[in-house]
Amino acid sequence: MAATSIATVISSDRVEGTSVYNASGDKLGSIDDLMIDKLTGQVRYAVLEFGGFLGMGTDRYPIPWSMLKYDTSQDGYVVPLDKATLEKAPRYTDDQVPDYDDRYSDTINKYYGF
Repeated sequence: MAATSIATVISSDRVEGTSVYNASGDKLGSIDDLMIDKLTGQVRYAVLEFGGFLGMGTDRYPIPWSMLKYDTSQDGYVVPLDKATLEKAPRYTDDQVPDYDDRYSDTINKYYGF
């Protein structure tokens, strides 16, 4: 009998572009990028693309990876955030990617209560 398994690893290509919803089921955006800790190899942030129109004028919102939970029924990630909270979160434009140094990471983590 063949054993079935559920993979616990996923390619970043499959994560990028995945929709992100809030707990009410509202689509907030999609994952644009993953930020990986160079020392531990762990994903630290999922960068959510949110706002704009047809990809123009969208901002990027780094969200601590631990806040995202995959929901198979929505085929996307769910975060405990509403749009108003997200709109006030740390963000940047695609052409002004910040250095993810300790200071910037502290800003993100403090905003989300980490």
